[in-house]
Amino acid sequence: MKIKAMSLSIAMYCGIAFAAQNDQVIAPSKDQVTDRFAELALECVHKEYPNIIKHMMTSKDDVKTPKELYPAFYGCFDWHSSVHGHWLLARIASQYPDSEHYQDIIASLNKSFSQANIQGELAYFNREDTGTSFERPYGLAWFLQLTSELREWDDPQAKKWLATLMPLEDKIVANVGDWLPKLSFPIRVGEHSQTAFAFGLMLDWSETANNTVFNQLLKSTVSRLYTNDVNCPLAYEPSGQDFLSPCIAEADLMRRILPPSEYATWLTSFLPSIPQNGDSHWMSVATVVDKSDGKLAHLDGLNLSRAWMLEGIASALPANDKRVAAIQSAARNHHQAGINSVIHDMHYMGSHWLGSFATYLTTERGLR
Repeated sequence: MKIKAMSLSIAMYCGIAFAAQNDQVIAPSKDQVTDRFAELALECVHKEYPNIIKHMMTSKDDVKTPKELYPAFYGCFDWHSSVHGHWLLARIASQYPDSEHYQDIIASLNKSFSQANIQGELAYFNREDTGTSFERPYGLAWFLQLTSELREWDDPQAKKWLATLMPLEDKIVANVGDWLPKLSFPIRVGEHSQTAFAFGLMLDWSETANNTVFNQLLKSTVSRLYTNDVNCPLAYEPSGQDFLSPCIAEADLMRRILPPSEYATWLTSFLPSIPQNGDSHWMSVATVVDKSDGKLAHLDGLNLSRAWMLEGIASALPANDKRVAAIQSAARNHHQAGINSVIHDMHYMGSHWLGSFATYLTTERGLR
């Protein structure tokens, strides 16, 4: 895995260097790229405004500021972006302890993950008459990714933070566990409510946490909702404000539950249009024309998520599968475009969240 990661990193930096040469800009070093991701999260996890809150009010007493509602995850424009911004910081600190931002990251996480803050978050989830759909499934999946990172990080402070977060984790797992049997159909969109992407993060958490009950419930749900799918209409993608591909995300999900031989057969029926000649143009890279428009800026995230999902799909196929070259080639194109969008100037509509997607891609978090 380290050799593979090194190869991908070299490819990424060569791509950035090539783009920079054309633009007469000095290509950033690997450390500068990593620090860039950390800086994006450090700048927003405790930045309360601007903010979009998703909050059901039952009376005038429920009118509160973001920090009053979500004392730990009030920054980065919205709750889910704050959660995966904290994941980004944990990921960078655990993978790059020599980062110049390491101490700032520790201080930032320590500020957020106080006992009082997490109890306040739990109190919000326990409010009466608010239902269990808050941030479901996207934000909840990222929260589980955060606690997965803390579990795998061999550091005493990380274990302390995990212990503080576990009551909220228990509540989230219970809410999702109650919802899954009631979900009659998958949610096939390119934004937050998509189930395929969220289920992938949740499955990864269940294995890290060794929660076999939740793991089996998820696998049975995924099998029930997706196994019989065929001919996914990839030609209809992307929609104008997607940051997740419905087709590619489902293919990346199914590799987690199917044996390799079965997965290869399933993929043939599901995405029959994948070329076998190595052609990279079967899936075009998306372009953002207005980065100040938060919805249009989603397409930068689409390039990043497609890249890591394509890498995941390729990793689950036999090395001699004739589709692998085309999948990997498309992944490289999306990888370069996605990383370039994060390295260069960004509007806050993108900077508050795209660093997390870039970090998930470059650290190969989805390849387990």
